[in-house]
Amino acid sequence: MPSAAPDLEPAEATPRERRKWAQYLADERAEAAVYRRLARRKDGEEREILLELEQAEKRHEQHWLTLLGEEPKRLPPASFTTRVTAFFASRFGSVFALALAQRAEARSPYDDDPYATPAMRADEKVHHEVVRGLAARSRRSFSGTFRAAVFGANDGLVSNLALVLGIGATGVAPQFVLVSGIAGLLAGALSMAAGEFVSVRSQRELLESTRESTYADAGLPDLDIDQNELALVYRTRGMSDDTAQAKARATIRAAHAGRLPTQAVGDNSYEEVGGAWRAAASSFLFFGTGALLPVLPWIFGMSGVTAILAALIVVGLALLLTGATVGLLSGASPLPRALRQLAIGFGAAGVTYVLGMIFGVDMG
Repeated sequence: MPSAAPDLEPAEATPRERRKWAQYLADERAEAAVYRRLARRKDGEEREILLELEQAEKRHEQHWLTLLGEEPKRLPPASFTTRVTAFFASRFGSVFALALAQRAEARSPYDDDPYATPAMRADEKVHHEVVRGLAARSRRSFSGTFRAAVFGANDGLVSNLALVLGIGATGVAPQFVLVSGIAGLLAGALSMAAGEFVSVRSQRELLESTRESTYADAGLPDLDIDQNELALVYRTRGMSDDTAQAKARATIRAAHAGRLPTQAVGDNSYEEVGGAWRAAASSFLFFGTGALLPVLPWIFGMSGVTAILAALIVVGLALLLTGATVGLLSGASPLPRALRQLAIGFGAAGVTYVLGMIFGVDMG
């Protein structure tokens, strides 16, 4: 049986320990409020799950309040992550809040705190999986559109930055760089939208063709129970030979008795794939927005090295934001994803800039 947390009277606690407990208390209260706010925007099972998480956080809150002996006169503010999570929960109730809550549960300080009970440590790990499951539902519902948006924004940023830097490095007039950038924006956005539409529509059609079919059901009453190939149908769906044979005989008997089976043919919503029109629109808008940023310095009349440096700064910040957003929504650390996005974008732009300088020298 796991050991309990050490016994400690409030008067015996050091000021440092009391400050730490007060911080835990503030965080637990804030996390309970986050789950309560998220629950208000949900219904059914998800609402019940979130309300139960709120009650669990209140149990933890009571533990630290008991150790403190009384309500602190001044409670410290909740952690920055918890406050950001509360912001999203109160205003949007979106997957952002669930993703942040998932990361907060994964970084529980209780593993190393001797005054947290083993049950509390176990609770935090279970909470992480519960929130992860809730976030997974939201991620599936918009993953197709989100994929198109991320790819669109990243492609717009990287491809148009590479284009304007490559052309700018040749030494041509600023107006030519601007026109090239605008042309790259329009051509790329239209191409991305068309590609996303065809890709998503084709993927949905392919998945549709793999669904279980009820095509043969109308002929089931006419099948011979001893000589038929219905078992082969079930074997193609992954059943073993014995299971398929048994199911085929039971199905035919039911059909002979006038009870045609109601077969579950699977879900055809394909949430992960998304809608073709939504993906196309998302890709067009986000590619266009991303591709506009590298051109802004030339739109505002800059030229030469100044315009190139300004484009690098603007696009660099956008790449960091895009990468961090992807990391956050996937439940991972945002910083590595942000730096990876920045390295890829600047790497591609650097190659085209060097090539532009080479071609510029050759033309000179």
